Amino acid sequence: MSKDLNAHLFGPGPKRILALDGGGIRGILTLQMLARIEEILRKRTGDENTVLSDYFDLIGGTSTGAIIASALALGWPVSRINKLYLEFGNDIFQSSFFRMGLLRPKFSAKAVREGLEREYGDICLGGPEVKTGLGIVVKRIDTGSPWIIHNNPKGMYYNEIPGSGSTPNKDYLLRQVVRASSAAPTYFEPELINVTSDMQGAFVDGGVSPYNNPALQLLMLAALKNHGLNWPVGSDKIQIVSLGTGTKTLAMEQEKVMKMSAAELGVRGLSSLMDDNAALNEQLLQWMSDSPTARSIDSEVGDLSSDILGGGTPLLTYLRYNVEFDTVWLKDNLNVDYSMDRLEAIAQMDKPENMDDLTDIGKAACILIKEEHFGKQFDIG
Repeated sequence: MSKDLNAHLFGPGPKRILALDGGGIRGILTLQMLARIEEILRKRTGDENTVLSDYFDLIGGTSTGAIIASALALGWPVSRINKLYLEFGNDIFQSSFFRMGLLRPKFSAKAVREGLEREYGDICLGGPEVKTGLGIVVKRIDTGSPWIIHNNPKGMYYNEIPGSGSTPNKDYLLRQVVRASSAAPTYFEPELINVTSDMQGAFVDGGVSPYNNPALQLLMLAALKNHGLNWPVGSDKIQIVSLGTGTKTLAMEQEKVMKMSAAELGVRGLSSLMDDNAALNEQLLQWMSDSPTARSIDSEVGDLSSDILGGGTPLLTYLRYNVEFDTVWLKDNLNVDYSMDRLEAIAQMDKPENMDDLTDIGKAACILIKEEHFGKQFDIG
């Protein structure tokens, strides 16, 4: 049943993409939903050894999603990754009085580097250990450009460009690229990576870009001709499964906003810009897809179920699973009760003490993932 990388990327038949959002320690919530998808696929194939790298032809992630995506692409079962999160969550998010996130990052990158080195060793992005297509979203902060570093052998930067001295994608250390994608500003220091024989780039969390939810970027990687995959589009040809780490909409009284300092207002504005990017990504994907999980974007455009971009046929099948850290939403959709104060705490991205609650919410969210969402046309043979 397992396919090699060439079969995943260039073999015949429909293609399946898995996109994983960033969100710090809240990645443990995503893992519970991934376990449900793995369970559905094992039931579908009749094989208890089926893993997500058998099914998905391209797996990509940002930040904590990059950690999960890379482990899945190595052929790990979800249970192994979940165990890793539980073991390392407390090690990674250890702060101190001298680290307040102002003059120095709030956390040391030492635990992240050591953990990734222990688990990934010297595996390269182009190594045979990587079982399926993999795309990691990073932000090169010294040039201000978002990158998606991937293992497509036909990609422009997979091999060294003759005469350039550039570091080819295939030679990037997996642990280093993943560490760069999770280097959230103020939380962790940037990661330096050799981009040419005589130049380093400074990389930070891919969430500092429009692609904290990498689903749209992965679709472009799959379908735009110059990326080299050139997968045909259509609702029976490409399926994207996109998983979030939970969202929290911040509503404030106008009087409080008007009394904010300029610095606080700037931070709030940047945070809301990230939320707007996420909403725009979802809106575009619902607009161009057949989406049985489509949600209402806003009161004016609705869930776009009656709209298709260009008025033609859908370009893909799109499944999006996420939760809202909102008391009413959780009660209505998952039948779980949390106080607003507790949800404010749970929504934080750097609190390992919340892992039990996040796990419980993630398990409850599995009710959203229906077996019938995964069309038979995308089954693996």
